[in-house]
Amino acid sequence: MRILITGVAGFIGMNIAKTLLERGLEVVGIDNINSYYDTKLKFDRLAVLGINNNDPVFDKECLSDKFKNFIFIKTDICSSESLRNIFDHHSFDVVCNLAAQAGVRYSLINPKAYIDTNINGFFNLIEQVKSHNINHFVYASSSSVYGSNEKTPYSCDDKTDSPVSIYAATKKSNELLAYSYSSIYKFHTTGLRFFTVYGPWGRPDMAPFLFTDAILNNRPITVYNNGEMWRDFTFIDDLKEAVANVICSVVDEKVNLARVYNIGNNQSVLLSDFIRTTENICGKKAEIIYKPMQKGDVLKTFADIEPMKRDYGYNPHTNIKDGMNAFVEWYKDYFNK
Repeated sequence: MRILITGVAGFIGMNIAKTLLERGLEVVGIDNINSYYDTKLKFDRLAVLGINNNDPVFDKECLSDKFKNFIFIKTDICSSESLRNIFDHHSFDVVCNLAAQAGVRYSLINPKAYIDTNINGFFNLIEQVKSHNINHFVYASSSSVYGSNEKTPYSCDDKTDSPVSIYAATKKSNELLAYSYSSIYKFHTTGLRFFTVYGPWGRPDMAPFLFTDAILNNRPITVYNNGEMWRDFTFIDDLKEAVANVICSVVDEKVNLARVYNIGNNQSVLLSDFIRTTENICGKKAEIIYKPMQKGDVLKTFADIEPMKRDYGYNPHTNIKDGMNAFVEWYKDYFNK
């Protein structure tokens, strides 16, 4: 089985690629390595996959010196020509789209970046899936599609027509495009609504990294709504196995062509409790600057994961204390703290 993974230098992308490679599958990974956050972290993730070239030529294949079954190509899903060349040159059984302009708050500042990558790039990719007769397209959606919904836990059957950020609106658009393409062109699409994924190699713009970095370096942390928000934190080791199982599964021709699933931890943690846990692990108290609720934020996320349990045996088992222990240990090692 050969799989295309977009966004492979990202936190989730690298972990899923490594899981698939360790299972013996062939992976072609692409990423534009943009500068939304420090590219060193992205290149260091690629090094985990055996790609040690920190200046790859655009659209040229790089071979891994660790996994003989991995090829990396620096390219951009916004380039339809580059994508077409890759699909013409390689035959894929499954395409997994993890490339996106990430971040809810940044979408309020630079919405065009989200339209370019998350909508136009997504369109370019699904067009190639259709044109090359690939039967399964897996893509990352987000818990943000639930927007202002107040009922929890969030069910995949709940309405998702009230996004409160541009980022959420682009992810909802992905789900609508996938549904339309599945219905018209008769191939399978599986959308995975991720809930606050964290762990070693995590993104620097997310709370686990931001809070750990600030506490260990004696800087204040910014906390919104007096810490009275709840998040369903999902540990990367639980998520990566679940996504790999979706990718590797034989698609049942009898099931719906277009499906969506929640991937969370099936529990919601109060932000103030999360901060206390992080303080205890770091061995330091945080200096906290409180601010009002920000635009684009939601009060609570909480995933109903029963469909993933039923169809893929998904069984997340990492609690926030164990997960943050693993993250802080990685952080200290990576930054020599």
